[in-house]
Amino acid sequence: MEKGDDFLIINKPSGLTSHQVVEKLRPLFPGKKVGHAGTLDPLAEGILIILIGAATKQQSHFMRLPKKYFFEITFGQERDTYDAEGRIVAQAGEEALKSLDFNRVKEALVPFQGLIKQKVPPFSAVKVKGKRLYELARKGKLDQVELPIKTVRIQRLELLRFYPWSEENLPRAELEMTCSYGTYVRSLAHDLGEKLGVGGYISRIIRTAVGDFSLNEAEKLEDLLARVKESGVKSRSSS
Repeated sequence: MEKGDDFLIINKPSGLTSHQVVEKLRPLFPGKKVGHAGTLDPLAEGILIILIGAATKQQSHFMRLPKKYFFEITFGQERDTYDAEGRIVAQAGEEALKSLDFNRVKEALVPFQGLIKQKVPPFSAVKVKGKRLYELARKGKLDQVELPIKTVRIQRLELLRFYPWSEENLPRAELEMTCSYGTYVRSLAHDLGEKLGVGGYISRIIRTAVGDFSLNEAEKLEDLLARVKESGVKSRSSS
């Protein structure tokens, strides 16, 4: 990279879009381009790489780095966005949910490892016929297009914990995954719930690594903004 290729490793909080994070940081770098390398859903937390100045030309390099995620799937409901922010479109019966256990979920994960095909979630920024899918979804026009199918690679997919159904809570599973660029965690949750016959959606997601960058070296957005008021920005520069 050239001189002036700078980047920040941000720990994005839940509730903000990746674009909103960029907008909060842009005033810190007057006269320079500022962008990010790999969108995180508003619900998601974790590593968001912010590119500054000449580093924005290297966006495709950063975006294609493998990713690691910790995430939680809640079973028993299907939601239109494939995550907790969506509208419930289907629900499973109590008996089906009672039958779920750790081993059933673990066995159902097997076909989702290696090179697999995924449908892009209906609420995503992917363009079809010049329109972003989330725009079509909000207008109820998804029936006019076919959801794109992508080939991705999931190198590792591990079931960490399973919480069975109770009268107070739907069953949940916590997982870790290492995967290629372009993998949709929301689609995995939806497809797994479909395979188990009970529906499922993402209720929490954290991106814990991007390439060699890990979450423990990322700075919380609010901490960075507070620090800048006192001493200015310290960015990650390539040597």
